[in-house]
Amino acid sequence: MQSFNLSALAVRERAITLFFIVAAACAGIYAYFHLGRAEDPSFTIKVLTVTTVWPGATAQEMQDLVAEPLEKRLQELRWYDRVETITRPGLALMTLQLLDKTPPKEVPDQFYQARKKLADEAPKLPQGAIGPFVNDEYSDVSFALYSVEAPGFPLRKLTRVAEEFRQRFLHVPGVKKVDIVGEQQERIFVEFSYPRLTMLGISPADIFSALSRQNAVTPAGSVDTEGAQVFVRLDGAYTDIDKIRDTPIVAGKQSFKLSDIAEVKRGYEDPATFVIRHNGESALLLSVVMKEGWNGLDLGYALRAESDKISSGLPLGVSLKKVTDQAVNISSAVNEFMIKFAMAVGVVMLVSLLSLGWRVGIVVVAAIPLTLGAVFVIMMITDRVFDRITLGALIISLGLLVDDAIIAIESMVVKMEEGMDRIQAAAYAWSHTAAPMLAGTLVTVIGFLPVGFARSTAGEYAGNIFWIVGFSLIASWIVAVVFTPYLGVKLLPEIKAVIGGHEGIYSTPRYQRLRHFVTWCVRKKYMVAGIVVGAFLMAGGGMAVVKKQFFPNSDRPELLVEVQLPLGTSIETTSAATKKIEHWLSEQPESKIVTSYIGAGAPRFFFSYNPELPDPSFAKIVVLTPNAEARDRLKLRLRQAAADGLAPEARIRATQLVFGPYSPFPVAFRVMGPEPEKLREIARSVEEIMRNDP
Repeated sequence: MQSFNLSALAVRERAITLFFIVAAACAGIYAYFHLGRAEDPSFTIKVLTVTTVWPGATAQEMQDLVAEPLEKRLQELRWYDRVETITRPGLALMTLQLLDKTPPKEVPDQFYQARKKLADEAPKLPQGAIGPFVNDEYSDVSFALYSVEAPGFPLRKLTRVAEEFRQRFLHVPGVKKVDIVGEQQERIFVEFSYPRLTMLGISPADIFSALSRQNAVTPAGSVDTEGAQVFVRLDGAYTDIDKIRDTPIVAGKQSFKLSDIAEVKRGYEDPATFVIRHNGESALLLSVVMKEGWNGLDLGYALRAESDKISSGLPLGVSLKKVTDQAVNISSAVNEFMIKFAMAVGVVMLVSLLSLGWRVGIVVVAAIPLTLGAVFVIMMITDRVFDRITLGALIISLGLLVDDAIIAIESMVVKMEEGMDRIQAAAYAWSHTAAPMLAGTLVTVIGFLPVGFARSTAGEYAGNIFWIVGFSLIASWIVAVVFTPYLGVKLLPEIKAVIGGHEGIYSTPRYQRLRHFVTWCVRKKYMVAGIVVGAFLMAGGGMAVVKKQFFPNSDRPELLVEVQLPLGTSIETTSAATKKIEHWLSEQPESKIVTSYIGAGAPRFFFSYNPELPDPSFAKIVVLTPNAEARDRLKLRLRQAAADGLAPEARIRATQLVFGPYSPFPVAFRVMGPEPEKLREIARSVEEIMRNDP
């Protein structure tokens, strides 16, 4: 009984094979134009933040009575790694970090469990404590940031304008949510004189009590009628500032309006907790978050169209400016890789045509688009997109895509030279080369296995290297044993049998020279082995001096500037120091856009960037430059200016974005223990050791 032969079947059922070739090509073209585009692959950020407020408490009280009980509950989580807590007078900021090996599917449940445990602990906190407030959307990435500016406009009106823009952006297809960043909470201030209140016999507590009673919403029942039910409400809740001014304050037998004994005015948080400046002007930001799996380029076009519509009808004095736009970076990154990918395809095709002859070369070259078409379809089915990792994996596998096709077509040519007809020669590709080719393909794929199955954030980020290389090489093997024999039968010229058959083919001068060289290597096996071992040792020695960095620095043009003043510094002082640096940056030719975030970090505008938690002594400046070269020039010049005393009261650090999981410093140490003073002493010792190490 004749054994199954897939290559022979493909040649015999030519109509079906042709149908699959056309279908694979059409499906591949469709998938190519409909696959999503992204700058970098997404990965799960296993972090959430918790904020708790207790007005009037000291930092130590916040640590002992608020943070510590909450930390103990979070330690009960299955995938708990650590909690980093910062306590200040009246405020506790906690960052929960899950283990790096936490399965991505487990993260939402762990966040839910954390929220539930904190809610259970909240009633046990001291009276007056507010929260805890859990932010499990800390990982949301701002696809685009828009600045809303209006010099001289009241902040209240500017906030209303920003809210109108927010509602319009929310209706753009692909938008998940839109946040207003930098909005200051409005407050009603009641200012009074203590001596005057004492003279009238009124205490501040009387004013607080009167305001609370008047503004209370109290149910007063309802009246049932033959028609609709009528609800009764006690009028008195505040609806405008004049009603607050008219609040009656009783002192003995006398009654006063609040406006008679105090000044009531509208204002904002003082001091502000977060300030944003865009090119030196106070501004609000609109942060647009994209839906998961959406095509970033499509969303970029839609946002551009909507922002143009908004700009055409802006109120007088109001401007809407784009601060960041991932669509631009996605387009640049994908186009750059596509150009490199097209060049690689062209080189492989040219080499194949020149080395194999144009008829044989065409058969080999045809395997490339067929394989890529199949890979694109698999990527669409498995919800993968074109990004830095998948395109890099395609480039890695490109040189291997034609290996199996070359083996298959070369075996056909050799067998035809030995006297077989083209049908028999095509069947030979399966019966004698399919298994070795598959084994070699699987060995190559297995080489990338650790990256694909690494249970870590780095593995999640770079895991598609394994999957795309695997898809590509398996698809290339299928093309080599199914489509290449068919194309060989169709396209190969008539090849005359070589006189002498098999022996005659390998008796040419070139083969003889190769045979002599191989024979010499076998005879001098110890010498050859020594050369191989020496080369291996030299390679190992060379690796020792090569700079090692798993994730390279990003080529994005943003320069990040961190401004850190001594802890406890007021936000006004931080803002003044930041303004000096802003002014210097705005005068540099490389600076296109300078955006400052005072009191906290910038929104997460890049996936591997972690926003800094609120801190009045901290500011972040994001400078957009024309390109990476301009960014590097500006970075070096800023470091020199900082060393020369640009803002001597602050520590200035200029950095850039890095691919992969976020790491604020190349080297970091964590010193832990129960005694703060001892910890500081150890930390200073570690710092001194690092400073003395060149």
